[in-house]
Amino acid sequence: MDKTNINKVLALLSNSSDFDANIPTVIVIVGPTAVGKTAFAIALAQHFNTQIISADSRQCYNELSIGVAKPSTDELAAVKHYFIGTHSINQEVNAGVFEKYALDAAAQIFKSNTVAVMVGGTGLYIKSFCEGIDLMPAIDPALRNKIIEDYETNGIKWLQHQVAANDPIYWKSTHEKNNPQRLMRALEMVLATGKSITEFQSAQKVTRPFNILKVGLSMPREILNERINNRVDAMMEDGLLEEVKGLLPMAHLNALQTVGYQEIFAHLRGEISLQEAVLQIKQHTRQYAKRQMTWFTKDTAVNWLELESKS
Repeated sequence: MDKTNINKVLALLSNSSDFDANIPTVIVIVGPTAVGKTAFAIALAQHFNTQIISADSRQCYNELSIGVAKPSTDELAAVKHYFIGTHSINQEVNAGVFEKYALDAAAQIFKSNTVAVMVGGTGLYIKSFCEGIDLMPAIDPALRNKIIEDYETNGIKWLQHQVAANDPIYWKSTHEKNNPQRLMRALEMVLATGKSITEFQSAQKVTRPFNILKVGLSMPREILNERINNRVDAMMEDGLLEEVKGLLPMAHLNALQTVGYQEIFAHLRGEISLQEAVLQIKQHTRQYAKRQMTWFTKDTAVNWLELESKS
């Protein structure tokens, strides 16, 4: 890892006039998938002799490994990571769950160090940690079950149409138009309250008892795309197909509604060839990386560093 970039982070820390020197600091590393966040975070954590909190909504699942690009055994041995393989795909994990977990992890780290490192590409998880999670009203289980039954009967196209018709504000803003769990959540909220779910996602920011320094990693699009394509090829060589085969009976779970798994599931169901599945994984991962950058570049608190391809 380029020490120059580590020094840039140290300079950001020392030059930040907004930081309270009497409280600890969390350095949050963000950026698109495959940009090199894991290696950078490990180098930074080793510099401070501290630990890492992962902010990845899929690496937390114990049953998922290759397809979610979990840190390697050597990387996990080099620096202690929180929120890696801590949950089962049968458990519901969301931004609220992460917020509580990550705050507890930070408090644990601060018992022996004044700096903690957070790293990940799940923007909503990072937002919940830094700013607090929005409180959602309780939903009548009967309404929730009715929506689930209608979705299971009519499919994703029906669900998309219902959300677009009932909550056009959310529909225009969401990047998860193919995620049935997110869409059902939005639909039940608007049907129960008459308000867009986006209205419940603009609560006042909380003030955390620690400093937060956000550092974004980026690189030229063509280099990042090449890294994404190479990573997918490496995943296939490492046994992604076999990993997904073992998860096929659980393909309906929310944890598996993600790039790298859905495409292989489609192949295993005979819908597309393996070659087409791999091409789709690359394409969908590139699209996901673009959405990540769109999310993080809207955050004016992020300090951006551009990495070279070797990073």
